[in-house]
Amino acid sequence: MTSARSRCGLVRIFARAGGAALILAIAAGATVSTPALARNPLKLPDTQYEPTSWTMVDGWADDDHTAAFEAFTKSCKAILQGPAKRDGSPMLGALYKICEKASVANPQKPGAARVFFEQNFRPIRISPLGTPDGFLTGYYEPIVEGVRAKSEGYEVPLYRKPSNLLPGGRMAVAGAPAPAADEAGKSKGKKKNKHAAKRRLVPFHDRSAIEDGVLAGRDLEICWLKDPIDSFFAQIQGSLRVLLDDGRLMRLNYSAANGHPYYAVGRWLIDRGIVAKEEMSMDRIREWMTRNPKEGDELRRRNKSYVFFRETSLASNEEPIGAQGISLTPGRSIAVDRKLHTYGTPFFISGYLPIEGLTADTWFKRLMIAQDTGGAIIGPARADLYFGAGDEAATVAGRMRHPGRFVMLLPKSLDPSKDEDDDEIPLPRPRPTDFEAVVAATEKATEVKLETAKAETAKPEIRSAAKADAKPEPKAAEKKAEKAAETKKPDTKAKLEAKPDAKANAKSGPESKAESKPKAEATTAAKVDAKATIETKSKTAAKPEAKSGAKSEAKSEAKTETKAKPVAVRHDPPT
Repeated sequence: MTSARSRCGLVRIFARAGGAALILAIAAGATVSTPALARNPLKLPDTQYEPTSWTMVDGWADDDHTAAFEAFTKSCKAILQGPAKRDGSPMLGALYKICEKASVANPQKPGAARVFFEQNFRPIRISPLGTPDGFLTGYYEPIVEGVRAKSEGYEVPLYRKPSNLLPGGRMAVAGAPAPAADEAGKSKGKKKNKHAAKRRLVPFHDRSAIEDGVLAGRDLEICWLKDPIDSFFAQIQGSLRVLLDDGRLMRLNYSAANGHPYYAVGRWLIDRGIVAKEEMSMDRIREWMTRNPKEGDELRRRNKSYVFFRETSLASNEEPIGAQGISLTPGRSIAVDRKLHTYGTPFFISGYLPIEGLTADTWFKRLMIAQDTGGAIIGPARADLYFGAGDEAATVAGRMRHPGRFVMLLPKSLDPSKDEDDDEIPLPRPRPTDFEAVVAATEKATEVKLETAKAETAKPEIRSAAKADAKPEPKAAEKKAEKAAETKKPDTKAKLEAKPDAKANAKSGPESKAESKPKAEATTAAKVDAKATIETKSKTAAKPEAKSGAKSEAKSEAKTETKAKPVAVRHDPPT
């Protein structure tokens, strides 16, 4: 109902499992002071989230989604009055797009409104960190008797906002003296002025000072009531209807507050054993204050918060205006923490509440819309349910102090799995689609390489003898063999200026050879090949058959080394 109504009332973990379950939790952090418009709904402090499905939301199918859609369109009227692009306001920007769809939708057929919500939102359970439940209270609009001018029996004023009340519950007063002069007789900063005095900001007057008459004589009185208890509860609710002595109805709404913190008078009665916790309600508080007027006055003054009103032009059949600037809907509007949530956000709330009587045995399950706020409504899963105006609504709302489950309807455009600003735990590399084929090819290539190495190291003399009678190949063949040898081990340079064929023979075989004897034989074969190559240069009458045989040998070795080259693959375990 109001923008500051006073009502009683990590590390980041980001887990995915096959695109199914996703749980987000933000550990205890600093006090939130950023407005909801600039806040990501999935980055609230001290909050845990659990995405779910519509079929897993208890009571979702049983609700009147058409009634909820009508309340949602009220919020959309306020949202669509602003700009379409909301930089730094992801939730409000996403709601704007959905509201555009809602403005042209006409869900009159049974189930059409439900389909609209399911197509545009995804359900996410939200609760304080470490607990599955939130907390619910209720509020209403009181109807009291009053007069415009003070008269006998009507001596309790309701004030409009004072002009010297500044944002944050401050006021400016004269106080500090002018800056002291320095040794040269000149004032530091501005010119010297003996009569100048700085004005400083101090907290505004509290309830005790206001009730003692600190604002009297400033023509701030809107009307006068009979009972100070009525005035106290009207300020807690944030709006009221005043039945004037001339038969007219005055509608008053929240205007401002003095900035002092709210004090829960019900908690004071519980802590002293005056009222049992399970019996606490606004009716019990009123009864105790009526029976104990002096103690009741002292208890009210413990709550230093004080609310100022403004007169509205609402008709008798219209509901009060909430903090979003639109009229509330009984049974569909809720007040939330404005520092955490965005007005217009739908919440499906369920829980056993004392609707029909004092016992909490009525299963409440409804889609509600965040359209209001309150000074005592603090936390991610904290809501005040609006029940309407009058005594009956007051009785039901006054009994509400119970746990409840919260399911926030998150616009689908705000996909939590695509949040680029998250400092999330890196995910493993994706598993290759042909992982088994790659492993099989690697194993086969390794086997071929080992068999080739064994064959080459077993007969070094035969290969060396064949090369002793061979004639050097043309430069093209030399370059091809050299390229094959460098591919095998490009970082190693041969110390001998031998032919590439001899170098390749000395270094063929797998790098994993560890036995000393085969290694020594390979080294000896390399030396023999080098010597044979040098001697061959001096021969001018080599046999054609030797030339042909050397050429075949070079081509065969180059081909063998190409087949033995291992496949480059990571041996990472499948994710």
